[in-house]
Amino acid sequence: MRSARLVTPRTLLRWHQALVRRKWRQDGRRPGRPRLSPEIQELVLRLARENPRWGHRRICGELAKLGLRASPTSVRRLLARAQLGPAPRRSGPSWAEFLRAQAASIIACDFFTVETVCLRRFYVLFFIEHGSRRVHLAGCTTNPDGGWIAQQARHLGLFFAEQQVRFLIRDRDSKYTGPFDEVFRSERIRMLRTPVRAPKANAVAERFVRTVRAECLDWLLILNRRQLERVLRVYVDHYNTQRPHRALDLRPPDPDIRPAQSSSSEIRRRDRLGGLIHEYYRAAA
Repeated sequence: MRSARLVTPRTLLRWHQALVRRKWRQDGRRPGRPRLSPEIQELVLRLARENPRWGHRRICGELAKLGLRASPTSVRRLLARAQLGPAPRRSGPSWAEFLRAQAASIIACDFFTVETVCLRRFYVLFFIEHGSRRVHLAGCTTNPDGGWIAQQARHLGLFFAEQQVRFLIRDRDSKYTGPFDEVFRSERIRMLRTPVRAPKANAVAERFVRTVRAECLDWLLILNRRQLERVLRVYVDHYNTQRPHRALDLRPPDPDIRPAQSSSSEIRRRDRLGGLIHEYYRAAA
């Protein structure tokens, strides 16, 4: 009888245990959330490097806005593997980023003079934004007394306050009287006076004076105030909307946005100030 038995009871129990283990055995996939795709990983690292003050939860929120899903834990582990520490201690801003952020809240003002054909002198007051290089023409007069300059400040003070301007750079010219300063102080704009005989301390404004002379005023004969105001309005509009600036990666402060045209469309020229200034654009298809 014993020779007719195929297996022992121990073998039968071992087979049964093997069947149970096979039934409950999990597949080879790792448990938990699926891995982030390479595209999402690259985007997470890009967001972290370009925005050092963003934490892993903020990055998850930005991904959700873009229609992408990622858990905060996965993002935090990815940043740790890339040796990107937690915000805001990840990295400090570079000097270029720091100065660019400060420039957004700074404006400068200055005067320059224009002599007419009859040698009558006009004083031109302008403001220029450090961040965008946008120029605001305040006005021109033969007598820049305290009342006139304070009135020009009232015209632009509220606008600058709405633009979050916090500092105004000016020189120590006696034409800037107490009422002028008070207009900007009432808008919580702090006055920064340059040192004596230090034009480089107001270099952005001085650079515009050189530009407007070299590209416009040195090539024209001004007859009267009306002509001067028209010429300056046209040039400032060209300066703000068409003229490339090296400080802005060869872009104008306020680009004249037009519908994109085909690269094969004709390039045309627009003449301003009687052909003294040329502006180029693509013709509509």
